[in-house]
Amino acid sequence: MTHTALATLMKERGRLGPLVELIRARQALLDEATTAAELAAADPAYAPLLAEAQAAQSERLPDIEARLVALFVSSSEVNPTELIVEVRAGTGGDEAALFAGELLRMYVRLCERRGLKCELLDQSHTELGGMRDAVLAVSGEGAWAAFKFESGGHRVQRVPSTETQGRVHTSAATVAVLPEPDEAEIIIADGDLRIDAFRSSGPGGQSVNKTSSAIRITHIPTGVVVQCQDEKSQHKNKARALKILRARLLDHEAQRLHNERTAVRKVQIGSGDRSERIRTYNFPQDRLTDHRIGASFHDLPSILAGAIDPLIEALARSELEARLKLLAASEA
Repeated sequence: MTHTALATLMKERGRLGPLVELIRARQALLDEATTAAELAAADPAYAPLLAEAQAAQSERLPDIEARLVALFVSSSEVNPTELIVEVRAGTGGDEAALFAGELLRMYVRLCERRGLKCELLDQSHTELGGMRDAVLAVSGEGAWAAFKFESGGHRVQRVPSTETQGRVHTSAATVAVLPEPDEAEIIIADGDLRIDAFRSSGPGGQSVNKTSSAIRITHIPTGVVVQCQDEKSQHKNKARALKILRARLLDHEAQRLHNERTAVRKVQIGSGDRSERIRTYNFPQDRLTDHRIGASFHDLPSILAGAIDPLIEALARSELEARLKLLAASEA
């Protein structure tokens, strides 16, 4: 058995393990009740045992079955452990660039809180210290659960430090969460790529504008363009750029399929449309509002420090409820 095949089997075992445990727990309760009923039928003296078994079943069985259904529904979802997270400044000029940087730091801290590995693949700064865009690689068990709801438009409302009259400004950033595919999933022909080398640019340093180490890759069939310049090595920048390109091409295909599957769209939190505004961070009121579920959370400093677990849990509950409703409707 190859290493890849073994890794695939281990992932599948990890996915099915919790389901198997709940199924066994449910069956054990049913077996206890059956045994008690048989004993009671054979000898009325065992009637108290029957009553005890029925009481245990009535208390524990509904909870186990509810967890089993929830896990069964969620386990059918793709659960990648390696992601590409892209953050870009949107409308709002320098304030949008500053906010994009704060979102990136929030995601890095979220990874630290959840024990996920993250690596900054590429980052582009503005002259005033903001961030035009960044690409973060996230990996580990639970990566998808932590980031699956982050794709979309993030809006911020606050008074910028440069505002002299205290007026609240609105700016935005966009986030895209892309599963990172295996090389075998996305096969890229050499003839489909145009690779350009150019001199890196940045806030300073000996490597800036000295050598043509930065790489820009254009995928000609789709027009997708990726560039990397964070590494001093052209070879490393090319490897990183190809990694990002594969993720974007996989997402490109997923978006195409997504637009065809209207039934799936109804049960997802958010349409997957990058232009959709999913969240507002209102600093004057110290409030974050997620527009997909109509829920608000307070304490923005803690939230931007990565403490978004209550929000993630609320979104997960809402999505599960939608999936269960769809399942019930399909069986009706």
